[in-house]
Amino acid sequence: MVKKIHVIAGVAIVSGLTMSGCATGGGPVKDGPKIAQSPSAKLSGEIKVWSWDVAAKALQRMAPAFEKANPGVKVEVVDIGYDNAYDKITVGLKSGSGLPDVITLEDTQIPGYTENFPGGLVDLTSVASKYKADFDPAKWAASSSAKGLFALPWDSAPVGLFYRRDYFKQAGIDPESIVTWDDAVKAGEKIKQATGKRLFVSDLTRPDGFTMLLQQLGQGYFKDGKVAVNSPEAVRALTLLKTLKDKDLIQNEKGWDGRVTATKQGKAATQPTAAWWSGTLTGEMAELSGKFGVIPLPAFDANGSRTSVNGGSALSITSQTKNQDLSWAFVEWLLANKENQVSMMRTEALFPAYLPALADPLFDEPQPYFGGQQINRLFADQVKDIPPVELTGDDTQAQEFLKKAISASLLNGADPKAELDGAAKRIATATKRPLAQ
Repeated sequence: MVKKIHVIAGVAIVSGLTMSGCATGGGPVKDGPKIAQSPSAKLSGEIKVWSWDVAAKALQRMAPAFEKANPGVKVEVVDIGYDNAYDKITVGLKSGSGLPDVITLEDTQIPGYTENFPGGLVDLTSVASKYKADFDPAKWAASSSAKGLFALPWDSAPVGLFYRRDYFKQAGIDPESIVTWDDAVKAGEKIKQATGKRLFVSDLTRPDGFTMLLQQLGQGYFKDGKVAVNSPEAVRALTLLKTLKDKDLIQNEKGWDGRVTATKQGKAATQPTAAWWSGTLTGEMAELSGKFGVIPLPAFDANGSRTSVNGGSALSITSQTKNQDLSWAFVEWLLANKENQVSMMRTEALFPAYLPALADPLFDEPQPYFGGQQINRLFADQVKDIPPVELTGDDTQAQEFLKKAISASLLNGADPKAELDGAAKRIATATKRPLAQ
């Protein structure tokens, strides 16, 4: 469900939440409620759901079918807009009032809320644990903590490498020959020589590309609760980006709009990003139909992971709900349901985190925009292989320190290890977490 601001917004809001924690006052009780749904209870009453953008549209479209199957039930979906979403959620959790029954949360925000407002979200473990094997493992991990499961995964965001067929052909490169990042670097040099185009677009003042590569290597910013942004994996990820920058293979553009504009203008031959990028291409660059293909993300090692994640969301039930049964019934019906997940993929392009849905023939349909390639099958086959990583309530704070380290290395030529070592020490001081050994 990642859109242009989903990747880049929300950091300041939740980093403020992370640094202040529950000490700001008004937080709910220490250990939150566990769902206590009665299987035999007849569903009745009303619930309210907060969401935004295409997710809100999906909920508004799907809710009437749930109401029809459960006469007397009412589901109100409110599009609260992304710009204000986390402000409103944070205020509601802090005050203990004002929240709806169900809220949409991006994966990266779940740990911050569960750690800083314990008791603010309902633990779904007792009713949802039976579905664990049916969901994208990385998304399930993002929705969980040692204290329970605080969201049910919704959409996944497996990463692949979108590429320009015409540029690859002009440079005489078979895209299937790109298996590792070393292969990609060599291909990038050939493409630049033959076409003048760089390999891909990135905002080098932000940690998004680094984070994606780090997850590909199976790690987050923290490991076993300790600061790990200077681990060998992290150094390897940043060193790759520095190599690409030093070879002038990265088109540095500011933010989402810069990436879209540069892609539209054909400034780069590839884009390593999630499945949702296909919606951006087809929706905003119809004139480039037939020029793009997709291959798996290049691996760091020949037998290494060939995907990562960039985005995704889930649904949580707030402890302020007065209708736990109905709230869970709706979340379960919407997300742990093959037909409904397929419907949202077909209509709103929300890529399912629910694995049974990925077997649907929809994912085998050739995509005319991509030269008839079955790109959704490629992404569907990757979902179960996305490396799960540890997420914490301090991730957004760590990002702020990483911005400086990454910019120093990529824009000013500083040594990746030295910069990450410095960032790790600053993060450890700010979060009071030990450094990983």
